[in-house]
Amino acid sequence: MLILTALTGTLVLAAPGMSMSVLFTEISGDLHLSVAQVGWIWGIGSLPGIVSSLLGGAITDRFGPKRVMMAAAFLLGIAIASRGLAGDFASLMVTALFIGALSPLISTCAIKICGLWFPQRQWGLANGIFTLGMAFGFFGGSLISATVLSPLLGGWRPVMFMYGALCVALMAPWFFSKARPPRNEALPSSLPIGKSMAHILKIKNIWLLGLAMLGLSGCMQSMTGYLPLYLQGQGWSGVNADGALALLHAMSMTFVLPLTMLSDRLKGRKLLLAGMFILIIIGNALLAGASGWTVWMAVALGGMVRDASMALLFAMAVECEGVGPAYAGTATGFIVLNTNLGALVGSPAGNQLASLSPGLPFTFWAGMAGVGFISLLLVKTHRINRVQVDPGYAESEA
Repeated sequence: MLILTALTGTLVLAAPGMSMSVLFTEISGDLHLSVAQVGWIWGIGSLPGIVSSLLGGAITDRFGPKRVMMAAAFLLGIAIASRGLAGDFASLMVTALFIGALSPLISTCAIKICGLWFPQRQWGLANGIFTLGMAFGFFGGSLISATVLSPLLGGWRPVMFMYGALCVALMAPWFFSKARPPRNEALPSSLPIGKSMAHILKIKNIWLLGLAMLGLSGCMQSMTGYLPLYLQGQGWSGVNADGALALLHAMSMTFVLPLTMLSDRLKGRKLLLAGMFILIIIGNALLAGASGWTVWMAVALGGMVRDASMALLFAMAVECEGVGPAYAGTATGFIVLNTNLGALVGSPAGNQLASLSPGLPFTFWAGMAGVGFISLLLVKTHRINRVQVDPGYAESEA
């Protein structure tokens, strides 16, 4: 189940999404898009996600992650393929809105699956493996979409058709998967949508973790969309600019499992996560005036903790008192809501600042991460003995 969940993150969310970043040069030339319009397309998908994230999480708790994952994979496949039919800025915006509304369902289902299939002492690593799948998709999508797939298939439009077909094909293995493990059969299999949402929105820590994710997502999501355009504007070749983005994702893949495994060994994740925020802030601040080898260093600093930090935020949300596996979908949906809100604010606002100075967006995004860091410090956590089997697991086994 974990491998299938990670593979879905790779092929449905990460690779198709990140392919847009490296294909924007080709797309903007074909459709005559400005830098500001590229920023809107990159960030606008987060707008419907703000609405669909919390609702999608509650739907996941209501109908179960298997059913929702199958429906989301199919609909996203159709939406991603429809990108290849876009003829102008407006039509590309419509597809971005549709994809943005559906994408949160994949994340909420994945985190719910981690909560259902694994004891609490392994939630960090389970989320890390799913995030590793995402990181692999980010890396592969940024590395080969523009330099290999586009020339091989005949342009950016066939690349979109290919990614859409892969999404639809993933419905087959999900159809034959199990809905939930025997150890969690005692958990409620269906929770009323309104009750789930009302319950989660009363938890203060969930709001603070949501704000932390808003700052983190607004920083890193926006930066990855702008970085190739920025570097090419500074005279870098397309291959080198894409390579810098690929380095960010390679560093994330390298460190996501060690960092999430370390978090499972600690008595709490908060201190480790705070250190990750600091590295992201430093990396973006350096990019504002970096050149040459310092660009690679700045990208590596942010990249090494990008996906691990998101995995730990999701794990902390499920660990909050009053959440657990039963409400994992709704809690995750609220965190994803803030992920989308951060990207919606960060990308267009930062890209607009590029008209004043090409490096100024990175300073703005570092500030967004700083707001998330402060919010994280306000989260009240409790110490957990992670070497013991969690009570829900022990109870069901008994």
